[in-house]
Amino acid sequence: MLNRGVLNKLKDFKEDYFDPIKYKNRQKYFCIGLNKTGTTSLKRAFQDLGFKVGNQRKAERLLKDIINRNYNTFLNYCDTAEVFQDVPFSFFDIYKVLFEKYPDAKFILTIRDSPEQWVNSITKFHAKKFSNNCVATAEELKRAEYVWPGWMWEAMKYNFDVSEQDPYNRENLQERYIKYNREAKEFFSTSDHFIELNLSQKESYQKFTNFIGVDSPYLDFPWENKTENIKAK
Repeated sequence: MLNRGVLNKLKDFKEDYFDPIKYKNRQKYFCIGLNKTGTTSLKRAFQDLGFKVGNQRKAERLLKDIINRNYNTFLNYCDTAEVFQDVPFSFFDIYKVLFEKYPDAKFILTIRDSPEQWVNSITKFHAKKFSNNCVATAEELKRAEYVWPGWMWEAMKYNFDVSEQDPYNRENLQERYIKYNREAKEFFSTSDHFIELNLSQKESYQKFTNFIGVDSPYLDFPWENKTENIKAK
């Protein structure tokens, strides 16, 4: 029996060398909503319908390239599957980079009911995963063992320009949420390859399946990664 290390190497080899041959020219679906807007549920919905979703951890490891605007490896990674979500696809302006290479791709912007609801969700989620308090501190994010120590801080700093003193400042995060969604909608304002979805709305799943052009045996999104389901440290 092959051990886990060997299996992981075989999986990496398949994803790096064989999947691009299979998926490079497939229709691409980019879920560009900010984290904690239902992106994990959207990912699961695609998987339930048989779509190949990109390896999220591999995408997260490209953070330094994204920060330095070295997009070649990132765009090569996008040839390995059909569907992509979360970091770095939830970063400001990344959808513009993707659109330039994949003008026929479909883009899905997930949103919450309000900016306040989103701030509450991401603040509580990160606190449960990375802190012993109700709000994570910059030092806790820098120590957090996720992808690599400090990855969480680097990602938050880059995408939301958070401060060391108050990384979850409500006013800043709400402004960034509003700005991100507004600019994405403006960018795709004349495109029929773009849709905005609030997964909590009753008709959202039907809008989703109509947009991607499939018949589904399901009636609603699976609700994955709820904050209350995440174990505290």
